[in-house]
Amino acid sequence: MAQRPLVVVANRLPVDETVAEDGTVSWKRSPGGLVSALSPVLRDRTGSWIGWSGKIDTTPPVPDVDGVRMRTVPLSGADYEHYYEGYTNSTLWPLYHDAVQPPAFHRRWWEAYQRVNRRFAEVTAKYAEPGAIVWVQDYHLQLVPGLLRSMRDDLSIGFFMHIPFPPEELFMQLPKRADLLRGILGADLVGFQTAVGADNFVRLAARLLDAPTTGEAEGGGCIEIDGRTVLARPFPISIDVAEMEELGRRPDVIERARRLRADLGDPGRVVLGVDRLDYTKGIEHRIKAYRELLVEGRVKVQDTVMVQVAVPSRERVEHYKILRDKVEREVGRINGEFGRVGVPAVHYLNQSFDREEIAALYLAADVMVVTALRDGMNLVAKEYIATRTDNGGALVLSEFTGAAAELSEAYLINPHDLDGLKEAIMRALEAPPTETRARMRAMRRHVRAHDVQAWARSYLRALDQRDR
Repeated sequence: MAQRPLVVVANRLPVDETVAEDGTVSWKRSPGGLVSALSPVLRDRTGSWIGWSGKIDTTPPVPDVDGVRMRTVPLSGADYEHYYEGYTNSTLWPLYHDAVQPPAFHRRWWEAYQRVNRRFAEVTAKYAEPGAIVWVQDYHLQLVPGLLRSMRDDLSIGFFMHIPFPPEELFMQLPKRADLLRGILGADLVGFQTAVGADNFVRLAARLLDAPTTGEAEGGGCIEIDGRTVLARPFPISIDVAEMEELGRRPDVIERARRLRADLGDPGRVVLGVDRLDYTKGIEHRIKAYRELLVEGRVKVQDTVMVQVAVPSRERVEHYKILRDKVEREVGRINGEFGRVGVPAVHYLNQSFDREEIAALYLAADVMVVTALRDGMNLVAKEYIATRTDNGGALVLSEFTGAAAELSEAYLINPHDLDGLKEAIMRALEAPPTETRARMRAMRRHVRAHDVQAWARSYLRALDQRDR
């Protein structure tokens, strides 16, 4: 029996535009785990990907890439400002991340969110083949499943939330909370990173919509709505493990890692952080803890260095500008106090890196520190593990990441507890190799068995079963 066509609906298309010196425009597949996971599935199922091209006020023709049809949804400048920068990233993002920054609520943002979600649903309804599976991705498009179901009742609809789904006391702050829930409940299967997120969703459906619910042992449960049964369940996402392992074994990447350590002054120990520059990542907490270790003399610039990669993110949003300035001031303060000429205590890199350079940084680091204050999963932690084919290195990991539920062999920490964070960094730095290698081997076994392809297969298998 032939597999049904698959349509992925996401805020962005999985391609990037490149312009040659002669002005020739071409499009190539974007890097990233989700694209790597879904591209082969889409090829096998005669698939399409629907999303925004990244261009404002224009809809460039985007060719098929790697056998996947590309369908573009246009965004105007006002859409980008109010739907993307506004509602998705200044209302939903902070609220869903434990309100680390206060969310803002503006009616014009909500109106733009509705308008853009309807546009995505209309494009999907136009292009989805009869009886196709439609998989809607993430918090940008929470209204799409419900809108799409009203337009095309022949489709099987899935929805996956990549970021945390908040508890009742936070979600209840949203002015249009019931509308968002009803939008998501247009799906047949709703996936979350963790059992906690799935449980939060089921409880909110019961409370806000008076929907009958039943729980499941692995988390989440069934929700009865409009004569249908919607299943909510955890499906923790992962990475392309084979890609990261291949990078970790490449001689040029290994040599680059060696040169990186030489460029750092051949220190005895390297502590690494790799994050988007985002207030949810706890970068300030990490740097403050490291400064206190320097003040106390527990680490010394002569033998230990910290490298902090902060990839630029949402630079037009005010919270992000403020965070960048605060981090840069704190790094400057530390280097002013503890650095020497040509030997900074903290190497701060506010730029993007290609996959090879990031892999080399992973190989060069003795300790990877992830201090997210709230994170749906945190794929950096899994990338670090997959790259360490030598079973070297140690992972200090926030218990407020989705990854913490899977990686119990990491040195788990509460990033708000600076004393506990400092102790975990020191434990990781000073642990005997037998301990760190045993921990890394166990984490590598788990990540290899639960890669991103396994995630995509398990979700689509569960969605297929909803129709039987």
